[in-house]
Amino acid sequence: MEEEPQFFAHAVPETGRLLPSASRWNSIEIDFGLVPPSSNEHEDVPSKYSKSYDFDLRIANKTQFKRFIYISIFLILAAAAAALLASFLPHKRHHLGTSSNLPLALDHALLFFDAQKSGALPENNPVKFRGDSGLQDGIRKQINASLVGGFYDSGNNIKFSFPTAYTITLLSWTVIEYHQKYAEIGQLDHIKDIIKWGSEYLLKLYIPSGSTSKQALLFSQVGSSNNDTTSDNDITCWQRPEDMNYGRPVSICGSSASDLAGEMIAAMAAASLVFEEDEAYSRSLILASESLFELATKNKNKATYTANRECGGEARSFYNSTSYMDELVWGGTWLFFATGKFTYLKFATDNFESAVLEELPSDRGLFYWNNKIAATAVLLARLRYLHDPGYPYEETLKNCSAMANKLACSYLHLSATFRATPGGMPLPRPNGSAPLQYATTAAFLSKIYSDYLNIIQIPGGSCSTFSFSLDMLQDFSRLEVNYILGDNPLKMSYLVGFGDNFPKKVHHRAASIAWDGRNYTCAEGKKWQEAKEPNPNVLLGAMVAGPDKDGRFLDDRDRPEFTEPTISGNAGLVAALIALIDHPTNLGIDQERIFTKIS
Repeated sequence: MEEEPQFFAHAVPETGRLLPSASRWNSIEIDFGLVPPSSNEHEDVPSKYSKSYDFDLRIANKTQFKRFIYISIFLILAAAAAALLASFLPHKRHHLGTSSNLPLALDHALLFFDAQKSGALPENNPVKFRGDSGLQDGIRKQINASLVGGFYDSGNNIKFSFPTAYTITLLSWTVIEYHQKYAEIGQLDHIKDIIKWGSEYLLKLYIPSGSTSKQALLFSQVGSSNNDTTSDNDITCWQRPEDMNYGRPVSICGSSASDLAGEMIAAMAAASLVFEEDEAYSRSLILASESLFELATKNKNKATYTANRECGGEARSFYNSTSYMDELVWGGTWLFFATGKFTYLKFATDNFESAVLEELPSDRGLFYWNNKIAATAVLLARLRYLHDPGYPYEETLKNCSAMANKLACSYLHLSATFRATPGGMPLPRPNGSAPLQYATTAAFLSKIYSDYLNIIQIPGGSCSTFSFSLDMLQDFSRLEVNYILGDNPLKMSYLVGFGDNFPKKVHHRAASIAWDGRNYTCAEGKKWQEAKEPNPNVLLGAMVAGPDKDGRFLDDRDRPEFTEPTISGNAGLVAALIALIDHPTNLGIDQERIFTKIS
């Protein structure tokens, strides 16, 4: 029997292709025998390649072979046609290359908080159409406590404690994670000033028992949100804060306002990490937070603050709270980071599932003033990934990381909770109002979660049959922010003062009345409210409520569902912007700062 020849090939698996052997390429010459033999006299000359072999392969059935060739050509042409067709079809999402000057957008968004300040303003307050206001807030015989300061929550002159606390928690979280980036773009002092303005006010809202009161008190609201047209108040009167001369009642709560207490606990604890260099001030925030936590968690009559008429009855139409356990778990989580005491982590992990069970179906996956589940899951996933405490917390922390992955999938794989507008923006709670407040926090959680995964070099995640990469999460975040900044069918920037086309008739009392040295009564203010002209003062950096589910937007001062900004909404925008800003030094999150108090 004739010995069969041995064949060799030179290949490296990592490259996925043949590599040169010695100084020449390997080659394989195949003759299918489909053409007649050539009479070329040079055909029998050996190949010029050093390790070449001539294969004389014969086709047994030429009909079937030709059929194979024709089918192959057809499939190639069909694939090319499909690719060409896809290039002409409209894409649901806009391109991602239109992220304009994000540092400028952040600068504007922070200025909005200066426009919302109540109390005696500093001389260098950058918003020139604002002055001192609310200087008698809280000073009444039955309270005898000064509630001067804080922020007006939106376009009215009311100070709601619940969204204020949420705003301070979220802004503090961004500084803890991205303080180096804030410093590099020159905004660290500004954001810390905003947080301190709010945290000092929060300290006034909690009076422990035995100090100036027999029982502990919380204040949920300053100003009236009663829509009674028989008297002037913060809703019925269209008047600048500086011109207010009507009564400003205070809503008082006891220790049963569990959700309000939980958010205030979170805010003061998170702020204590922002100001940890100022040991005395940081300590005052921690002490107040721990005192309030003990009061709120030991109370057997836990309830939402809006369930009590005296406490939050007037706030129901504006900031109605639907559960309280998510705020208590949120507060316990932040107290753990602020103190390093594992009793707070135990409370958070032991009660996390109870908080999930209280979550409204329509709120699943949303992070805003009424729901902290998604944010808590992402924050506890951070703990598991980067500073795992182990037993007995691992089961809850594992569930939180799985929930964070599921959250990421819900952003990218549109579901009943997230649907796209005609302009391509995934719209959380598509049938709700003020959609941009949800879009900004979705953008923030998406980006910061990708930053956490990037630190531990995990390229993505999955849930059920859907997988995602870090690039997909970051693209989603940019898509949301780009839409808000003008990359939408209307070419409308929903951030006032940013771009060429932005809302001019914002629903906002101070911005809509001229700053001309005159005091305007409620009746005179109504004329400004009904004016057809743009606001005389540009409310720089205010993110308005946004379009409806069909992408329609009305720039109308009397349509607050489109044109009213809020501090809680702007806090989400600030968070998304600082997370997305790229810096030449590639500054990401501060991996260890949040863990400095944990042994």
